[in-house]
Amino acid sequence: HILFGNLEGGFEGKLGTPKNCKDTTRCYVFRMPAHFANCIQEAGYDVLSVANNHVNDFGAEGRQVTAHILDSLGFAYAGFITHPWTVFEKGGVTYGFAAFAPNKGCMDLKNYAEAARITRMLDSLADIVIISFHGGAEGKDHQHVVRGDEEYLGYNRGSVYHFAHRVVDAGADVVFGHGPHVTRALELYGNRLICYSLGNFATYRRFNLSGPNGFAPIVKVKVDREGCFLGGEVVSIYQPGEGGPRIDPAGRAVAKLKTLTELDFPDQELVVDDDGILWKND
Repeated sequence: HILFGNLEGGFEGKLGTPKNCKDTTRCYVFRMPAHFANCIQEAGYDVLSVANNHVNDFGAEGRQVTAHILDSLGFAYAGFITHPWTVFEKGGVTYGFAAFAPNKGCMDLKNYAEAARITRMLDSLADIVIISFHGGAEGKDHQHVVRGDEEYLGYNRGSVYHFAHRVVDAGADVVFGHGPHVTRALELYGNRLICYSLGNFATYRRFNLSGPNGFAPIVKVKVDREGCFLGGEVVSIYQPGEGGPRIDPAGRAVAKLKTLTELDFPDQELVVDDDGILWKND
């Protein structure tokens, strides 16, 4: 049992220079109290992505502080240029993990050949390979998976569809995507599960949590020892604002995921049923 999450931001420290924000209504600088790392540990996370657009908010020195804290607590993590991948063991299974984003200080999502090379290398070392990406345009107008490059605020964030297919072809067994702040479809490709966006899970103040920004899926994936998809389950959560995520009795993330998956990948074998159970339709 492996619990994965995206750590969007760095931990505090005396080192690092904050980035310059010209418009503070649209630009954020993230730095979390160091003791929050213990909360993440207590929640049971095994592996974290640090490849996203906020881990560089305090520059290289900020990334160094974050890496030091994660190392001190024994987290498996990846995504920095200085820490592109990791291999760890749990329950007699060896896992390889790498993370990518189209942002400074991170392993480049848009360098598809390098992402594939790292994935192949991990496949030679590990039983199960997990790949994470932070990419795609943001917000309610960008809930669908597109086949080409995506731009947001004038910046090319690459093609998450092409990236995901390249890494699965290279040996990835599960691909977890995040970044758009909304739920996106699931795809079963090569009998491997791709999650194109897991939405917002736990945010703090000021953020837009209205409509599709305020609910998201927790995705449980079951694979065999070779990484082949066996099934899964989606748990819907929502965020009322302060207080963190809560189970959503309305099941909005399941309903959204079912609709988007059927629209964006109508000819695939993956089924998302009304109860959030994932299965392969042979």
